[in-house]
Amino acid sequence: MTGSAGFRHWAPGEHILWRYRGNASGDVHICRPVTVVEDTGELLAVWMAPGTECVKPVLADGTPVQQEPLATRYTTPRTTVRSRWFGTGVLKLARPGEPWSVWLFWERGWRFKNWYVNLEEPRARWSGGVDSEDHFLDIAVHPDRSWRWLDEDEFAQAQQAGLMGARQAGLVRAAGQSAVEVIRAWGRPFSDGWEDWRPDPRWPVPELPEDWNRPRPGTPARTSA
Repeated sequence: MTGSAGFRHWAPGEHILWRYRGNASGDVHICRPVTVVEDTGELLAVWMAPGTECVKPVLADGTPVQQEPLATRYTTPRTTVRSRWFGTGVLKLARPGEPWSVWLFWERGWRFKNWYVNLEEPRARWSGGVDSEDHFLDIAVHPDRSWRWLDEDEFAQAQQAGLMGARQAGLVRAAGQSAVEVIRAWGRPFSDGWEDWRPDPRWPVPELPEDWNRPRPGTPARTSA
């Protein structure tokens, strides 16, 4: 079956890459191998299993990004490292063309914790997975349907550091307001019962390929740190 942009739909159990480009460089700086749960014209659902080897950004000296003071967090040089995703897994849900994805988190023992709305560039689909760019601002949604903005300080600092202009910041905030409207109406995917979903125990943990940072076809090749 052919999906958006002429790509076929992935079958449940297939492994793909969920990647984010750096806002300053455009290079891939986050890469997460995931297992496809569902892929239709309306929804891409993927599972990131505990123990998955991923790529994440760190400061050039290896310090975790979140340990850098906010004032210099987006101007201090960075590199990337391989790292395991520890703790419980994450279910990611994304609708084509929507400027956010919805992630589900559980405590150990499969006690549902919360939904997380990650505001981001609509994902570009390619044969090996999907690529996006994070937009800093996020929303936490709790089991009682209450919600709150997250990372507003990082959103403001990213603008001050020149990673996002005023026009784009306005579009991101508007996208967040649209997501809030969906939350208030308890629309999809919040109303779909995904919190009761469980992964197939036969699924192996995907492997991180050596060429995790290969350019998406149709984009200029770049050198990743």
